[in-house]
Amino acid sequence: MNDEAVEAINHFSVLMEQQNSKINGVLEVVGDIQQKVARLDGIERDVTELKQGMKVVRAATTDTSHQVHDLEWRVSRLEAT
Repeated sequence: MNDEAVEAINHFSVLMEQQNSKINGVLEVVGDIQQKVARLDGIERDVTELKQGMKVVRAATTDTSHQVHDLEWRVSRLEAT
């Protein structure tokens, strides 16, 4: 092999190493994104459960508020007699 061929091969080898490094960086980022997406799925389920739980709390609070209002009205009637 002549010097030009060896130099071309060396240059090509350097370029391939650079490309491999870039590809490895992309693969690392993709892996990180996949992990974050998996965590987001769990967070989404948690938020859905919290929303449903808050509906129950809201209903119970409304019911309790009505009961308190009713009791206050009854006490007021009893005090008036």
